[in-house]
Amino acid sequence: MLALAALLPFTISAVAADVQLIPEGSLSAEALAALPHAPRVTHHTVFKGKSGAQYNHGAVMITHKGRYFMQWQSSAQDEDAPDTQVLYAISEDGEHWYKPRVMASSGNGSLITNGGWWSDGDTLVAYFNVWPNKQLQTPGYVLYTTSTDGLIWQPAKHLKMTDGTDVNGIIEQDLHTTPSGRILTTLHRYPGLIATPMFTDNPSGTGEWQFGELPHLAFEGKTSREIEPAWFSTNNQLTMVFRDQASSFRVLTSTSNDDGEHWSQPEITNMPDARAKLSAGNLPNGVAFIVNCPSGSKTRMPLVLSLSDNGSSFNRFFMLRNEASNVPMRYDGKYKRVGFSYPKSWVTEDALYVAYAENKEDIVVTKVPLSALLNTQ
Repeated sequence: MLALAALLPFTISAVAADVQLIPEGSLSAEALAALPHAPRVTHHTVFKGKSGAQYNHGAVMITHKGRYFMQWQSSAQDEDAPDTQVLYAISEDGEHWYKPRVMASSGNGSLITNGGWWSDGDTLVAYFNVWPNKQLQTPGYVLYTTSTDGLIWQPAKHLKMTDGTDVNGIIEQDLHTTPSGRILTTLHRYPGLIATPMFTDNPSGTGEWQFGELPHLAFEGKTSREIEPAWFSTNNQLTMVFRDQASSFRVLTSTSNDDGEHWSQPEITNMPDARAKLSAGNLPNGVAFIVNCPSGSKTRMPLVLSLSDNGSSFNRFFMLRNEASNVPMRYDGKYKRVGFSYPKSWVTEDALYVAYAENKEDIVVTKVPLSALLNTQ
């Protein structure tokens, strides 16, 4: 069982915000308790943890040729265990999911975790992160495999930079296109895990990657202070939102005005967070969104959708999942935690899908119909 102390709110010292991303107090404990639920929201279990696959985490979704694909990492009991596999499942409607398939397995002393998806409309790409040494003493690298139908996959290859060298690091799962069509994500580079924007103008997503430039806040440790970002676009400005490893329990933010090549010094915002992965993007009408757990502590509840018309002030908020809807944890395991972990989003013409792990056991997707959401004020 998770220790009771892990469920209690953490004491957070006052943190001065550089950026007012939300109206002050709009995500306080009192405000969260009164948040309206997203209209017509539904929740669908992709995979329920079971004996032999009790640990499941890192869910990320994509659509390809009319089908829905979900990818995650799974193991018998513990996080990042030697038996970790990358699984994926397919759905015809985003709600009912077929039995998962094994896409890749750890072995030979290396850990393999999932790195997300890409599709150019014809070919589906799945990325994997290979960790030769989980203590971060040697650099990881990225492999990818391709398929036209999501069933038959080609042998894995090393992802390449523009100069033909391997992409060495751990790729973040949030790959999306900027308004110009450029594919943008982040690589966590050696030594340790140093967040570095990475982009390609190759529409296949399988090569010609380049690094952007991101200055880092001062931080001691094996990671940069700002890690695991997502991003959105407004008026041709890109904004990354980061997890803060310094435990401010606030979202960090950085902007780019040249399509992701150069980024501003990250700043602390007043938006609370759970020091965990978060998600961001744009709806079809351009509205920016952030999905995170704004608890202001390590508690990964509730799961909230925040909206902004201009990308600089998020002032509409909807509850996706709250503590009352969280099912009890069923299994013990290393680094297990109750709540809604590591949300990643995918937008279709008619819905926002948010994929996440519940209690690091079950893979769940929450569907928010856009027709209902965009009619709210």
